[in-house]
Amino acid sequence: MSATVEILPASGAPQLLFVLFHGVGLNADAMKPLAEALAAEYPLAAVVSVNAPRPYEGPTSGRPGYQWFSPLGLTEDLRRERVAAALPEFTSVVRSLAVRFQLPWQHTAIFGFSQGAILALEAVQAEPHLAGRVIAFCGRHATPPEHAPEDTTVHLLHGLLDQVVPPGPAIDSAERLVALGGDVTADVLPGIGHELHSQLIAKAIEQLRTFIPKKVWREAMSEAPVVPRQASSTELGRDDD
Repeated sequence: MSATVEILPASGAPQLLFVLFHGVGLNADAMKPLAEALAAEYPLAAVVSVNAPRPYEGPTSGRPGYQWFSPLGLTEDLRRERVAAALPEFTSVVRSLAVRFQLPWQHTAIFGFSQGAILALEAVQAEPHLAGRVIAFCGRHATPPEHAPEDTTVHLLHGLLDQVVPPGPAIDSAERLVALGGDVTADVLPGIGHELHSQLIAKAIEQLRTFIPKKVWREAMSEAPVVPRQASSTELGRDDD
């Protein structure tokens, strides 16, 4: 595992773990704007951006690029096969970082862009209790979800103008997960294409700050004291005539 962007708390042990995964043909540095924004909002978090394990097989811009699976000749069936083959190594990265920082899965969030988002979404479908939240930028499920990940909140963020990974499949996934009882948000912002845009980053942080998962509500309601309600005069059958 190679991490080229790592931001740790100024002092003390991290209380949260944010693991960032870049898109195909990019590297961990591509997630630096997100990493810096998260570190500013959550100074007690460990923010780690990880390089994918294999060299990119497509044309490069001169910078080293990496991939989790090959984009060459990709079809729907091949995407599913290649994602499935990459998942064990992907989940191992998340698990090993959680062990390194001695944090439980509930305190771990996975952020992915494009191919990184695809792996993040499929990882929590395949492996329970991997992360408390997944934030997927410009990604989609490789396979339409047939169950909602247990106690994991999924945030889908997309640009309306994205022509590389159109937002339609992400919206479909959100509707499926809601129908399956999952915790999910979906935000499609106008004027944005296939990019880790600053507006998408801001929306992701807003969702992290404001969205309350169902599990939290369940626990709060179960711990809340029950105060007997006094019956009204109408309910008691009182007749004032």
